[in-house]
Amino acid sequence: MPAFSMLRLSLLVAGAAVALAAPLPAPAPTPPNIPTESSARSALASLTVRPWGPQTGYSRDLFPHWITQSGACNTREVVLARDGTGVVRDSSTCAAVSGTWRSPYDGATWTAASDVDIDHVVPMSNAWKSGAASWTTTRRRSFANDLTNPQLIAVTDEVNQSKGDKGPEAWKPSLTSYHCTYAKIWIKVKSVWSLSVTSSEKSALSGMLNLC
Repeated sequence: MPAFSMLRLSLLVAGAAVALAAPLPAPAPTPPNIPTESSARSALASLTVRPWGPQTGYSRDLFPHWITQSGACNTREVVLARDGTGVVRDSSTCAAVSGTWRSPYDGATWTAASDVDIDHVVPMSNAWKSGAASWTTTRRRSFANDLTNPQLIAVTDEVNQSKGDKGPEAWKPSLTSYHCTYAKIWIKVKSVWSLSVTSSEKSALSGMLNLC
């Protein structure tokens, strides 16, 4: 084999070896306990289907949120640290002073915590109309600060505000690639907290699972 061809082959082999040895990028942080598609479908089939209850009496104040979790860190700061990368906190206030956050709803990346909201995947207003109106304040507090289930996600603030208290029948993340995950998360939260779904909500969730 000519010397030039041998050299080219050696370079190709060396390059392939480097590519194989290169570490894979770290996976994006995700909220905990997202179910499999199969588990989500089973849970969806088990949810009570009924019209929304009245909004009468609802107030966000009835869902005490961003409670202290540890030291100076409240729920928001815990989620910012969990969902961000390279997050640096103020040692006295626990506030995130730097870091990077990728919003799974729209794919936007932010480097200032002020551009990031913590979304209650199942909005508190939606929960109120689907069963939480009869809960104690203690249970509503636990729901609003649930770090065990995938109820809280760091997302672009404007996207969260556009979502408001809409369910999946009226609002979906702009990234279609996230619809499957979003549906699985929504179903998990509704199931864990024994909240009902409307018929249109259930239909929307089923359609989103078809994208899995």
